[in-house]
Amino acid sequence: MEKPIVASYCTTFLKPEMLHIYRQVSALQRYGTFIVTKERQCAERYPFAEIELLPEAQQALFRRFYLKFIQRVPALYYRGEMEPLQELFGRRHADLLHVYFGHTGVHLRAFLDWWERPSVVSFHGADVMPREHQPKYLGEMQQLFTLVPLVLARSQSLAERLKAIGCPAEKIRLNRTGIPLAEFPLVERATPSDGAWHLVQTCRLIAKKGLRTALQAFAEFRRDFPKATFTIVGDGPMREELCHFAAEMGLGEAVRFPGFLNQAQLNALYARAHLFLHPSEVTAKQDQEGIPNSMLEAMSTGLPVAATLHGGIPEAVRDGVTGFLVPERDANALAAALRRFVQSPEILRQMGVAASQSVHAEFEQSRAAAKLEACYDEAIQIGKPPKRVERGRS
Repeated sequence: MEKPIVASYCTTFLKPEMLHIYRQVSALQRYGTFIVTKERQCAERYPFAEIELLPEAQQALFRRFYLKFIQRVPALYYRGEMEPLQELFGRRHADLLHVYFGHTGVHLRAFLDWWERPSVVSFHGADVMPREHQPKYLGEMQQLFTLVPLVLARSQSLAERLKAIGCPAEKIRLNRTGIPLAEFPLVERATPSDGAWHLVQTCRLIAKKGLRTALQAFAEFRRDFPKATFTIVGDGPMREELCHFAAEMGLGEAVRFPGFLNQAQLNALYARAHLFLHPSEVTAKQDQEGIPNSMLEAMSTGLPVAATLHGGIPEAVRDGVTGFLVPERDANALAAALRRFVQSPEILRQMGVAASQSVHAEFEQSRAAAKLEACYDEAIQIGKPPKRVERGRS
């Protein structure tokens, strides 16, 4: 019996920080999939055989102007993207289309309306934020919700945001991204006798990760433990700013920015570390987290977490059991949480074990893939929603 096919649409396959997408598409068991993308990146990092690379869209300037401003057709038409999509799905069978990221779903509305089969769209965090430069975006998002049988959210907090902007609650399903936990085994750690605590944060260097708050808390913590160090793994637009900020606080070589690390390097780093930080915060543009995958990986190795009451983090970290949670942007509270960790080696060990156990119970990759495939089953069974008849038309 042939497997059903889901086409996985991701505008770029894949940016370095999109490991969670690769894990999801490569973990499918009952479904086959092929990738539809505009741009292929990191092919060595994310090998995948079934790639459909869409041709670069081109339209004559006058025709684009005519379609956009005279005919006022959707962007897929005036940018010349609709026909390549129609051609692709005319020659390749798919039972379902999974669109990664809500803003991409908004962009693809015309195709989702045209295509005869059902689609699902998954939201991951930044894609629920409002867009001041696109005043019609909320209405377009609400239109998207009418075109799909199911909407997937990485966390319950994101699900609540989706309801608040108009997504029917009965369409929303949780879509946890799974972690290959065998690759992040529990590590037995010795607490440092000389106060040389090693703290780690792994993320893109962007505002919602709370990195300035993390550095401020570390600076305060280091007043009591001058041999403590902090490694911030990853890259992003804030790298230079954060390096300057750390220098201004006199942290010098106590803070390291090694960039992106491969899995072996990351595992070795986790094995040397004692605590994991992730003080995420909602940005001025309302960008927020789902559940950070790097945090789950660290917890799997037995690292307790100091984080914030933000987004989906409380769905993965139990305050006082697998870590400590503090208010957003509160460096003093975060530093106090770090001090609580180091007061008792036994409590620290117990929290690390509990962190590992909780991740294994809730975020194991094969179980997450099975739940995603169950959502695919349900979406196919429901089918594509019927087209709405506009008032005044028969």
